[in-house]
Amino acid sequence: MVTHVPAEAHGDERGALLAFVEAQRGAIRRSVLGLTEEQAASRPSAGELSLSGLLKHVAETELNWLRMAQQRPNEKQRTEDTWGDGFRLVEGESIEDILVFWDSVAGETTELIHSVPSLNDTFPLPEAPWFPPEGRVSMRWLMLHLVEEIGRHAGHADILRESLDGKTAFELVALERGESWGG
Repeated sequence: MVTHVPAEAHGDERGALLAFVEAQRGAIRRSVLGLTEEQAASRPSAGELSLSGLLKHVAETELNWLRMAQQRPNEKQRTEDTWGDGFRLVEGESIEDILVFWDSVAGETTELIHSVPSLNDTFPLPEAPWFPPEGRVSMRWLMLHLVEEIGRHAGHADILRESLDGKTAFELVALERGESWGG
């Protein structure tokens, strides 16, 4: 972790969880700093991941978990036919569009976490082979899962960005602040 997550106010578990999720979001957002759309769409590793596709995937994944917690339909639900589009920008989409979309999702996540009576409140998991039958998870679990999910992909983003132009997470934090790193 190259940024410091401030300590929560005493007893502010919601604030602490939201701060850790936001720190991971920031790592992925920084990964596209200073890149053209073409650079961010390139695939510099043996896999099919690109930075812009990773950005879109993580934003849509957070939306999916948010809608499950809200028990509302996901307006961007992927099907087998559209699954791949969740990992790349399609016609008419830009990095800026995805960042604006993700900011909106992040705002909704914050609103939800501040509005639920308790982080112990639960919501049902969908039927899927990887979830237990009639499984439920808490809002606390949701936030910890978002830290895990976004953090995992932030690591992917670090590798992809460094493969593109050699910039490390430390350099990107400095760039975001208008500073230089190591020079």
